[in-house]
Amino acid sequence: MPVLDISGLADDFNENPFPHYARLRESGPVHRVKTVDGEEIWLIVGHDEARQALAHPDVLKNWQTTGLYAGRSTTTSLSTNMLRSDPPHHTRLRRLVAGEFTARRVEALRPRVQQITDELLDAMEAAPDRRADLIRSFAVPLPMTVICELLGVPDLDRESFRRWCTEVVAPTGEEAEAAALRAMSGYLSGLIGATRERPGQDLLSGLIRARDEGGDRLSPEELTGMAFLLLLAGHETAVNMLGNGVRALLAHPDQLAALRADPDGLIDGAVEEMLRWDGPVESATYRFARADLEIGGTFIEAGSPVLVSLAGADRDPARFAEPGRPGPEAFDIRRAGQSHLAFGHGIHFCLGAPLARMEGRIAIRALLERFPGLAEDPEAGPREWIPGTLIRGVKRLPVRW
Repeated sequence: MPVLDISGLADDFNENPFPHYARLRESGPVHRVKTVDGEEIWLIVGHDEARQALAHPDVLKNWQTTGLYAGRSTTTSLSTNMLRSDPPHHTRLRRLVAGEFTARRVEALRPRVQQITDELLDAMEAAPDRRADLIRSFAVPLPMTVICELLGVPDLDRESFRRWCTEVVAPTGEEAEAAALRAMSGYLSGLIGATRERPGQDLLSGLIRARDEGGDRLSPEELTGMAFLLLLAGHETAVNMLGNGVRALLAHPDQLAALRADPDGLIDGAVEEMLRWDGPVESATYRFARADLEIGGTFIEAGSPVLVSLAGADRDPARFAEPGRPGPEAFDIRRAGQSHLAFGHGIHFCLGAPLARMEGRIAIRALLERFPGLAEDPEAGPREWIPGTLIRGVKRLPVRW
């Protein structure tokens, strides 16, 4: 199969990757491409093929277990987490964490999520010029406060976490990324030590105490890696779920009007469509073929890097073309089902999906109820997009009301 060079499309991909994914899908669900950094990878843009790859036992997350890529950087404590592991290690970690990150614990957060939301909207409403950057004023502090309180991270450290997380998901340079990882690792190690001495009812205390039936527990490195993953995934993705969702609604006045008219009946579907149409994770993190395999009729040789485009898969007409409904390129909050891949698929399906859905439903509904005249600020200038193909979103979202 010929290699498609997409290295020159970085700016276009940041702003609007969907036409590029559509053109790729028209000629097949799986492509050999050359990325911006010059690496040749397999890119999957079809929905069924994406599901197959995400659940395939020979498509692994930990490159070290493939016996390949000896030149890659070594594993650190931050990467000792579920996202970077495969069975049976992944099975063990997920079992220990899932025992503490329960539906009951998440549901108990509902009143607090509503309270934080209302307080942030109170502060926005007090702005004398009726303008705000929705990312800074609302989309960042809501999930950041929730995940930090859930884990037991002190108030004064949250600004640092925001800076570190931003650098990790969209690095400005190798040295800056390495510095952020070192700072986060050092802080989390200290936090875990302090929590051991003074445990509470937070999730981190629960993870420290957690043991399975055989007495197995998380090691210090695994605790650090798990705290890192929960903070990063529980914060950065939720920020852009809210930002992208509000942008989608404001760009589709008919859908916004329908949601305002029937929030009880449509808020759940609206959040699902926000996740499908322009979700916060554009591509799943890299996977690696452990053996020769076939996906979508395409042969992928052992050792190949595999990148699954969630954004491409979630607009695949083969899956989202419903009779009597608009096509997958349309934003339609009445679209049936929750078969999108915004939270992944298979053993790495997002553990925090229930919390993200709760935050989205509470936050979007409250925002629209509080500001009936909400609109993007026409005087704000051009949008600035988060670089790369991992996280999809804008750095600022100036609005007025």
